Amino acid sequence: MAEEPLSGSLSRIVDELVRRGVTLDQARREFEKQFIVASLKSNDGNVCRSARSLGVHRNTLRNKVSSLGIVQDEVRLPISRNGRRRSIET
Repeated sequence: MAEEPLSGSLSRIVDELVRRGVTLDQARREFEKQFIVASLKSNDGNVCRSARSLGVHRNTLRNKVSSLGIVQDEVRLPISRNGRRRSIET
């Protein structure tokens, strides 16, 4: 089965958000937050690699992480060799 084009998936999500009365600012913040968390997860919490893959400067990403209130628990970073979870530098 062929995958649905991105624009089709987004259209369905946007229609649902509009029906629920979500504001543009709420939708933008939630989208940015989830997009950044997904990038950090796929880059093992590495801010520099995530910033590069997102096309932003690492300081811009750090500021976004802070302003969106992204915390370690959301990223669920892998456990390091010393048995502790790594942290995102903000």
